[in-house]
Amino acid sequence: MRIIFMGTPEFAVPILQALVDAGHDVIAAYSQPPRRAGRGKALTPSPIHRLAEPLGIAVRVPETLRDPAVRADFAALDADVAVVAAYGLLLPRAVLDTPRLGCLNVHGSLLPRWRGAAPIQRAILAGDKETGVGIMQMAAGMDTGPVRLEGRTPVAGKTAGELAGELSAMGARLMLEVLADPDAYPPVEQASVGVTHAAKIDKAEARLRFDGSAVDAERQVRAFNPAPGAFIEVNGERIKVLAARVDPDAGGVEPGTVIGDALEIACAEGVLVPLQVQRAGRGATSTGEMLRGFAVPKGARIA
Repeated sequence: MRIIFMGTPEFAVPILQALVDAGHDVIAAYSQPPRRAGRGKALTPSPIHRLAEPLGIAVRVPETLRDPAVRADFAALDADVAVVAAYGLLLPRAVLDTPRLGCLNVHGSLLPRWRGAAPIQRAILAGDKETGVGIMQMAAGMDTGPVRLEGRTPVAGKTAGELAGELSAMGARLMLEVLADPDAYPPVEQASVGVTHAAKIDKAEARLRFDGSAVDAERQVRAFNPAPGAFIEVNGERIKVLAARVDPDAGGVEPGTVIGDALEIACAEGVLVPLQVQRAGRGATSTGEMLRGFAVPKGARIA
């Protein structure tokens, strides 16, 4: 098939690679424009941009798809289908209707649950037992289109990074199945009940909260790993918590209080025990290793 690929982050990389490996003719890759990143704030192309160019795929990075000239260039590609994965720009109806088979989206949730920007993180934060990925025929609304095929996987114990990698690989495999025989996977309308919205992650959400349960705090740790990284503040220094476990209730201790020698932190329900941490400007390490050079005594209050 003649395919236009539209994606930006690492989540989209295995999907584009799978299309190429399967012998599809990827005639263009649309991605978000290069953004300033790193300490030097240099303009950095997206992961999809960096993958596509060495493969000889023309890369297009419009700021918007509403420009008539951009839409005309899109239509001139004469594609059979557009495959979309975490692109990050709204597709107007004129774009959705241009390819012969329309636009197929790899969405990282079991729709209609978690429509929106951050379905993987929201599934972890909500304590969902199961999530998955769907191949959705895109429509004008936010993730409202019918689903052609989906796969499922347990959530328990997985970080957002681990889950994203698993769902990306699953989505690539399912997309190839649909493209091989679209008529075998007719679009099925989403249920009208059970709709939830996966709002974009605000960095402020990554500050660990201890006024709820330790179970909720541990979900924060997994949901924000690798980015933006759940964190605490100790002596004015921000420390990321990359992994943690939940211990039984400390009993009557003010939430946010360190109750042991291994940085055990009391919550309103239960105790959060950080297992892997990272100080600013340093590499990840075990909590024990950090505490050998950065003491946090019992009774300390964690912000």
